[in-house]
Amino acid sequence: FSVYGKLAPSSKADMAFVQHMVYQLADDGTMAVVLPHGVLFRGAAEGHIRQYLIEQMNCLDAVIGLPANIFYGTSIPTCVLVFKKCRRNPNDILFIDASQHFDKVKTQNIIRPTHIQKIVDAYLARTNEDKYSAVASLEAIKSNDYNLNIPRYVDTFEAEDAIDLNTIVEQLKALDQQSQQTDETIAVFCQELGIAPPFAVAGK
Repeated sequence: FSVYGKLAPSSKADMAFVQHMVYQLADDGTMAVVLPHGVLFRGAAEGHIRQYLIEQMNCLDAVIGLPANIFYGTSIPTCVLVFKKCRRNPNDILFIDASQHFDKVKTQNIIRPTHIQKIVDAYLARTNEDKYSAVASLEAIKSNDYNLNIPRYVDTFEAEDAIDLNTIVEQLKALDQQSQQTDETIAVFCQELGIAPPFAVAGK
């Protein structure tokens, strides 16, 4: 652990486990570890370790975001970090956002084989896919202060449909007219019953 310059905090030891596994990883091996999303962006010692893994060791190959509520006992969303000491793509890191690809079964979210295959295909293809995957250069990651939060790299923004204000105005006018007609009808009933209407009728 000493080469990193800082120790992972005892309250959040996720990075300590990562460091241990990276140390044990064979030079030609591949390591995939499931972690909470906090490891992607937490600062202090964890941020320092994350930067060292990327900048000095250059062993982080991919970041894969998983859906929330797929593990029993916790509903938090998780991610998979893929590490390789001898990477074929040393100038970038692949980001995959698979957080919206699942089936809901009662109170649990389930990742089906088709969802897993999509993740595998995206990892092997290592290309940009709209709202699903992105290849980020190390320079881009450096410019983000080594923050690996997936939405920084995979744009999942869904634009809302444009609102036609003229149509809305016409709908409001029609509703106002209907409201006046209803008020007039109620006023007639009130007059027949010999009571005053609870509102002022237009034009009266």
